[in-house]
Amino acid sequence: MSDDKQLKQAVLDGLKWEPSVNAAHIGVTAKAGVVTLMGHVESYAEKFAAEKATRRLKDVKAVAEELEVRLPFNVKHGDEEIASAAVNRMKWDTAIPSDAVKAKVEKGWVTLTGEVDWHYQQDAAAHDVRGLWGVVGVSNEITIKPRPNTSKIRDDIIVALDRSWFDPATINVTAQGGKVKLTGKVESWYERDEATAAAWAAPGTTDVENDITVV
Repeated sequence: MSDDKQLKQAVLDGLKWEPSVNAAHIGVTAKAGVVTLMGHVESYAEKFAAEKATRRLKDVKAVAEELEVRLPFNVKHGDEEIASAAVNRMKWDTAIPSDAVKAKVEKGWVTLTGEVDWHYQQDAAAHDVRGLWGVVGVSNEITIKPRPNTSKIRDDIIVALDRSWFDPATINVTAQGGKVKLTGKVESWYERDEATAAAWAAPGTTDVENDITVV
């Protein structure tokens, strides 16, 4: 069996074992480590889960996600209902500062704006609205308040990568203000995501550009 066929089967098996995904309507192709997901799902949360389950598999170098969200007829909601639900959900989330994030909804697509102190707060807002019925997509345009100290940001990230058992010789970290750029090579998409998480966790990071290659 070719590497492409093995990877395709691994992705199909992974989707079947993911409890939040109904793999019945998802098709998969694989070519040189690039996996394409096709078909449809019933919610944006399921779409997100399918991509996440695929990305964490060994030998997956990139994911082209072409899944369509087809909401069941009986759970379709208007934009005003979705916006109200999004505001209420974030209001009850202690990770998000009060009134820091705004939600705009157009044809089921939610756009989040505002300014927070940390990346985890930015992530929490997207997580809150991702699982709401009626949502077909999320654009996270929340910004992080700048606290630039370039040398300290870079040093903090390098220390965090070292704690995660990354070889310092394989990853290069540069920072300008709060904007961080990662380059180098790792052996899996999971390691690439872990490097991103380490960069975001550094105090003062406002943006991460991950140019690390999966080999």
